[in-house]
Amino acid sequence: MKPIADYGLLGDTRTAALVSSDGSLDWLCVPRFDGDPIFGRLVGGPAAGRFRVGPATAGTVVERKYRHHTATLETTWITPNGKLTLTEAMVAEVAGRLLPATILVRRLSAEDGAVEALAEFDPRRGEEHSRPRSRRRGQDLVCEWGALAMSLSCDAVPAIEPDRSTSFMVTPERPVTFVLTVAHREPLIQVDVAAGWALLADDEGRWRDWTAQVDQELPFREEVVRSLLTLRLLTYSPSGAPVAAPTTSLPEECGGVRNWDYRFAWPRDASIGIAAFLGVGMVDEARGFLWWLLHASRLQRPRLPVLLTLDGRQAPPERGLRDWPGYAGSVPVRVGNDAAQQHQLDGYGWILNAGWTLVQAGHPLYSETWRAMRGFADLVARRWSEPDAGIWEVRGDQVHHVHSKLMAWLALDSALRIAETHRLSDRRRRGWQAVREAIGIEVKKLGFDTSIGSYTRSYGSPELDAALLILPRIGLEESGSPRVRGTVDAIRSRLGAGGPLLYRYPPGRDGLAGGEGAFLPCSFWLVDALALDGRGREAVDLFTELMDRASPLGLYAEEMDPDTGAHLGNYPQALTHAALIQAALSLRDLPPVS
Repeated sequence: MKPIADYGLLGDTRTAALVSSDGSLDWLCVPRFDGDPIFGRLVGGPAAGRFRVGPATAGTVVERKYRHHTATLETTWITPNGKLTLTEAMVAEVAGRLLPATILVRRLSAEDGAVEALAEFDPRRGEEHSRPRSRRRGQDLVCEWGALAMSLSCDAVPAIEPDRSTSFMVTPERPVTFVLTVAHREPLIQVDVAAGWALLADDEGRWRDWTAQVDQELPFREEVVRSLLTLRLLTYSPSGAPVAAPTTSLPEECGGVRNWDYRFAWPRDASIGIAAFLGVGMVDEARGFLWWLLHASRLQRPRLPVLLTLDGRQAPPERGLRDWPGYAGSVPVRVGNDAAQQHQLDGYGWILNAGWTLVQAGHPLYSETWRAMRGFADLVARRWSEPDAGIWEVRGDQVHHVHSKLMAWLALDSALRIAETHRLSDRRRRGWQAVREAIGIEVKKLGFDTSIGSYTRSYGSPELDAALLILPRIGLEESGSPRVRGTVDAIRSRLGAGGPLLYRYPPGRDGLAGGEGAFLPCSFWLVDALALDGRGREAVDLFTELMDRASPLGLYAEEMDPDTGAHLGNYPQALTHAALIQAALSLRDLPPVS
């Protein structure tokens, strides 16, 4: 398999595909992110299928990029007979027209001569790698698995058959275009190649208009735009749910067991996404995330689920897929996620702070939104003193995580700030104030280790936690205070993994077998902490180093191997890209250097 960072993301805001530099589409679930894979080679091996188009003989990749400010990916190979370029994307905007929800367009074009190309179309569905029933509808290939059907249209190519390689010539005068459409429990709509190519061009225009909203003066603007596009592609548009990643079971350690299904929506990630979109002026996207949060949590309020499906339901139980070999032999390959049953106190802080961020930006909360927020604050006031599983979802005994207590303090502080402009009874206000004060006193007493000059991972523990880098942002301690600076410096020193990388907590201290890489969001949180602490030059230098750690296409996974620089874990990771945007916004707000 190719390295994780070799893959490019294609998406339509309903599902997503991963494509390697040799033109092999190795991951696509339908009809949405958490559906069955129809091309699953990434973690299912050759038997799980793929859709490859590219040069028939050995070609060298000479350029690979996204078209400027779009979701269209271009890969160019040099071959003995000329250049061959693959241009591909999924169509995001299909509303208001008689179009299928899933449209994938892939076009091969040649320069400097005719180039022999190859297509390998091998769809397999689900856990059992089921082959489809196939037939012809005119020139198009139709594949069916019960209620799921797909159509492949192509011009100037011999008839494509499933599970066979087909060779053909691409000339400068005549490119070859493939259009794949998918239908699930609805009529199968075929799209001819000319219409598919036109739809891709229209989509590109919409993406460019959308990204034009981003402040031209924003530091590292191009990197921020790519991260915003990635977050938008990972948002399930029918509900507004942000998926944590489009993949399952890409390993945190190659050959290890730390392989999780991230094709769900975490309220914490959604809250961080609200701040990211709002920070660049995209109010509709920020409100969309908040609407999903409140809609999805309505049946369990005031309890906040750790994670939910894309339509707000409880995530399925975690299980391993039988006989799936995994990426680089990393098993089990899992679907479902048992972290859904955990109690994580920190999530309430993220959500209430997202609400305050909207209010602070001049967007008052609707009455139903404020009612839900009040319920969350009341639950925090009742349960803040209980142990929890913490932000890292450690699968062991619950403890008193300092980060969770800090976020409980932030939850009530944010709720009280919102209440300055929204209706709240005096009794409730006094109750929240009293609990906020009690949390602050306890955390300062039990969560700080004077011997190391830092806040710690949990009460009574000498270990550190990179999630505590949120400290300069929440306001419990003054930015620049000895305790804040001591915590930031201790984390940077003791959890440093080399260069700009950080472990999220001491490796091997989570009760799971094996190890893991450095956690990339933490590095961006360090940039944010340094900027808020007034250490602008350090923040800029660190951010610049992190930009050099991106994939060739500007994407980031969840983790990184400190020794090799290889990306690890599910990819691309929404939390990493949201943290990148937040860090860039902090750099924007730095005072000018005199």
